[in-house]
Amino acid sequence: MAGIIVEVKYFNTFVLKKSVQTNTQTGTRPQNQPVWNGSFGVPSTVAGGYPVVTGSNGTTESEFSWAIEESRIRGGYNNTSVDFSPKAYLVEDEPNASILINSLIYSGIFNSRTGINDTNVFSIGKDITKSADPANGSIQLLYAEDTNLTVFQQYKISRALIDKDAIYAAEGGGTVTASNLVIGVLQPYAGRFGISNNPESFARYGYRKYFADKNNNAVLRLSRDGLTEISKYGMQDFFRDELNNIDTSASPGVIQGSYDLYTDQYIMSLQQDPVYNDIRTRQFKTIAFDDSINGWTSLFTYEPTLMFSLRNKFFSMKEDKLWLHNSDLVNRGSFYGVDNPSTVTVIFNPDPIRSKTFSTMSYEGNSGWKLSTLASDGTGKDYEALAWNTSLDTANSIFSYYEGEYIINPANGAAVTRANYNAVFGTIDPPYPRLYAGFDRKENAYVANLVNSSPAARGEIIFGNVISGIKGFYATATFSTDTTTDPGGEKQLFSVASDFFSNNGY
Repeated sequence: MAGIIVEVKYFNTFVLKKSVQTNTQTGTRPQNQPVWNGSFGVPSTVAGGYPVVTGSNGTTESEFSWAIEESRIRGGYNNTSVDFSPKAYLVEDEPNASILINSLIYSGIFNSRTGINDTNVFSIGKDITKSADPANGSIQLLYAEDTNLTVFQQYKISRALIDKDAIYAAEGGGTVTASNLVIGVLQPYAGRFGISNNPESFARYGYRKYFADKNNNAVLRLSRDGLTEISKYGMQDFFRDELNNIDTSASPGVIQGSYDLYTDQYIMSLQQDPVYNDIRTRQFKTIAFDDSINGWTSLFTYEPTLMFSLRNKFFSMKEDKLWLHNSDLVNRGSFYGVDNPSTVTVIFNPDPIRSKTFSTMSYEGNSGWKLSTLASDGTGKDYEALAWNTSLDTANSIFSYYEGEYIINPANGAAVTRANYNAVFGTIDPPYPRLYAGFDRKENAYVANLVNSSPAARGEIIFGNVISGIKGFYATATFSTDTTTDPGGEKQLFSVASDFFSNNGY
């Protein structure tokens, strides 16, 4: 009797499977390279058969190659299943997977009213793909919002309507109409900006979306008014340098992004070489952006592995630990169990075309602030000691109000600092007049004179530390919190000032 071919009109089981092919040259398993090949149960010697994957040690990598046999038509819980009977197999002519880095594919839908779930259906008879311009690089991130889909490519940001499309008249006006298209036409935003290879920088709040474009040294905000380059708000040079340095020779860096609902700020952490190593010192910058002032408000001293907001609270991960921010249970400036001082740097630049001598320093705010550094602008370079050098004026640091407090011991005339009151007088509040070697309080402001600490520079008539104050066209001062005054408490700084006079009228 001659054999006949019987067409199988049904399948009584459905197979989901993945196999990972070993690199025969290196003997290692290539990352993210699954091979969808053949049918479960068909010998590997038959074309289209399910392969046996062998690892570099000669063992079968069963943990990477797997198959699930499903008897329910749509895979739903407790759905009606097909009968168990002889199995039918389908061998594909071209079983290898196709990876399209700039394309989208969508399945059927889930109808909550009827319970029909077509999310596992990818009909080859329908146009179920949507491709973006390959010149704009790979698709790094998708964000769905209402009936809009935002597509983030390496070099471009686009938007598309979902289940709708736009019809444009000859005059250029557009109207939205219902469509049987799942994803409408991709419409690019103006500007050659993308998200590079850093989808982890994405964060959103309300209708605003924030992300970094490392390729253009820019940080951007996407809102109803389109793309805005927020890195230009006083921080263009900073991000130009930091985003350029984010990648190292060892590995690419990461740009962690999140929105802090508690402070209403976008938080971004630029981290070089994310491979954790106890020996190597890691480089990072964590910075915050505030929409209410369109400015970058602060640099932070913590380096998160992950950040997120939940129920109006802000959390971050550091390796395997979860941390709550903005808590009253720890000292201010405490991150991951380490207390850090707060610093503020200001520039004094009145009458910028005249040389000046800055003689005093004052501030309005809480006690607990000290002047860490003060320096003038540098001179032109002079060739000295076989090298080109720049000279500038500097001043001694100034203690905070309580750091500089002392008492003259009536017994021996020696000065006793606040930290030694109890040891010398037997009390932390001895009944003697206080003197101050740092900032002194005058009418609820804190003032101090400036003591020059500079060596002599070329061309100076009265030079270095023999004069009071520092000379220059401008001066840069850095204030920081101390560890003496109310440790961990709030310390406000409202304003700073410096008295000065012109040098020789020019």
